[in-house]
Amino acid sequence: MDADTPEERRQSPRFLWLYALAVAGGAVSYVPFLTLLLPLRASEMAGDATINLLAYTAFCGAIAASLANIIFGWLSDKTRTRKPWIVTGMVLSGVLLHLVPLAKTPLALISTIVCWQFSINMMLAPLAAWAGDVVPDRQKGTLGGLLAFAPALGALSGAFVTIPGLAGPDGRISMVAILVVAMVLPVVLFGRPAPMPHLMEEPPSAEEERRKAKRAAVGRMWVARLLIQIAEAALFAYLLIWLSSLDSEFRDADTARIFAIVLALSVPLALAAGRWSDARRRPMLPLTIGAGIGSVGLVMMALSEGITGAILGYFVFGLSTSVFLALHSSQTLRVLPRPATRGRDLGIFNLTNTVPSLIMPWLALAMVPVFGFAGLFWLFASLAALATILLATMPKTQHTA
Repeated sequence: MDADTPEERRQSPRFLWLYALAVAGGAVSYVPFLTLLLPLRASEMAGDATINLLAYTAFCGAIAASLANIIFGWLSDKTRTRKPWIVTGMVLSGVLLHLVPLAKTPLALISTIVCWQFSINMMLAPLAAWAGDVVPDRQKGTLGGLLAFAPALGALSGAFVTIPGLAGPDGRISMVAILVVAMVLPVVLFGRPAPMPHLMEEPPSAEEERRKAKRAAVGRMWVARLLIQIAEAALFAYLLIWLSSLDSEFRDADTARIFAIVLALSVPLALAAGRWSDARRRPMLPLTIGAGIGSVGLVMMALSEGITGAILGYFVFGLSTSVFLALHSSQTLRVLPRPATRGRDLGIFNLTNTVPSLIMPWLALAMVPVFGFAGLFWLFASLAALATILLATMPKTQHTA
């Protein structure tokens, strides 16, 4: 086939790497703040009521993030431009971060966080859609592998800004804002992606059947990611509690090390799986395998009676689902049916990241007191198995690129 045909065009490695750096900058913009800096600020403000304040803040913030991601994705579709929204959101989110220390009451803090969530999603939503505009299908596996750097660098940034003696509370916020600019701005200024006009063309009416097949695939991928994310969110929140119940000497520092090792190992695995899927033109197979192995890891955890088996089960689950989530983010761009609504549709997909934090606590409250953590893990293993079935039984046209 002629290398100049749309199907054979490739995006430059420079753009792919700078884009991955920018997405990692997006993770840096919220991971250290939400997991470390905000809890410290809430503790200073609320004392014994810290947990309640954080719960209300997380709930309002999740609602704001869900709405904002859809709104700004849609606006970037309507204006047919992404970069101005990305830069504006980057600047506003940095400014609003610096207003957090000025919030003196719980209501002021929650209001500031809601505004900050809107500004940060003004950056994140168009940034996610931009990849769909310029990265061809034959490179989306590679892109997904590169996106695995985002959670790892997000966690690493939290460890960096909280190094003892490096900076005070306000200085840490400034460091986060500076890191975000340093990581996001390069792709805006120097990315210069090769144009891919065929990725922006509306499919002709003759391809209506193909569009319907894509819509069906989108629904399956949405549900599959939601099911995996529910389990992922629960393990993030309750892993320390569960492991401590198995071994009273297990500490939060041990949990942090486990998370760090899983994130570090997931990067080369995701890169290898993404490149393999591009080379073999099998975009869905790594997702199906990842969800399936994740289910196996949860079964191992449900059956574990000791700390060694529990940690091994979590490693199986954590590595497989980290790869799944990274590659899922890029392969979603391949199945969205309409380029004109790409940003809005990705905003709807983003609900799979925010809704689990609203569902998961109620599942834990319903299951753990009655069936213990083992019952909860059996439930999550069933959800992951259902995700595997949904992906494995997708139309054959979606299994090859």
